[in-house]
Amino acid sequence: MKKLAVVAFGGNALLQAGQRGTIDEQEENAYEAGKNLLHLLNRNYNLVITHGNGPQVGNILLSEQAGNKLYDLPQMPLDVCVAYSQGFIGYIIEQQLRNVLEANDMDRDIITIITQVLVNKDDPAFRSPVKPIGPYYSKEEAEKMKSDSGSVFAEDKKRGGWRKVVASPKPLVISNKKSIEQLARNGQIVIAVGGGGIPAFYVGPNKLQGIDAVIDKDLASALLAKQIGADKLFILTDVPKVCIHFNTPQEKAIDRMNIAQARMYLEEGQFTEGSMAPKIRAAVDFVENTGKDAIITKTTLLGIDDGGTRIVFI
Repeated sequence: MKKLAVVAFGGNALLQAGQRGTIDEQEENAYEAGKNLLHLLNRNYNLVITHGNGPQVGNILLSEQAGNKLYDLPQMPLDVCVAYSQGFIGYIIEQQLRNVLEANDMDRDIITIITQVLVNKDDPAFRSPVKPIGPYYSKEEAEKMKSDSGSVFAEDKKRGGWRKVVASPKPLVISNKKSIEQLARNGQIVIAVGGGGIPAFYVGPNKLQGIDAVIDKDLASALLAKQIGADKLFILTDVPKVCIHFNTPQEKAIDRMNIAQARMYLEEGQFTEGSMAPKIRAAVDFVENTGKDAIITKTTLLGIDDGGTRIVFI
């Protein structure tokens, strides 16, 4: 019987630091990311792919703002912009992964599912936005945009620069999870929960409505992995292994840690909010509730023995 893995790509897997974000750039990045999935396919895994959208949804918002100023076009809310990003990122991953499979004489259906995720409109996250989206700005640029639009910005001291931050509520229920599991276990490659999912809540009995937020894609991916009984969760980022004392002379890469150690490092503040901390929490949540391993690593090390940091129960 094939194993089932959820693989969470970061938004930077398609749009890397320093790139303009052209379709050519994102297609090339998606193709390279897709090649690394071959390691898992060759190890008898069925796959569900999730992905971030931080850089992309930020650019969509900038386009929306420009269109509103120049042509008085109606500006779409953030949940609709997340849906935009799910569609075009899913299309790019699907197309480029198809190219990878055909180049390696492999045949799988690849299906992108636009995914809503239920959140609580009273989640305290709405009072304390922390989720970074879009490009990095200088302090002066961030202050001007804050003055012009009222947006909230936060400094990333370790990476340098300021980014817009929005509310990131906890994901509660992932729509169509039964179909996602069934398709994946039947051998189709499923792309779902893009950007953490489109955030929605019940504005009244039996009436869903979108809400202005971005759900952390790693937490949503862990929730999906639990709900579909995945055998392993891979969380991909831009560093090969999780480090403590990151970006200091005492920096140390971690090969393996149990959930107690991971919680200790979180309490010590070893991991940055909006960056590594949510990935650690997502991995701990999956491991604690399933007893199965989670791996945090760089895309190029996906499926490689001893690649990345393995989070285990004990």
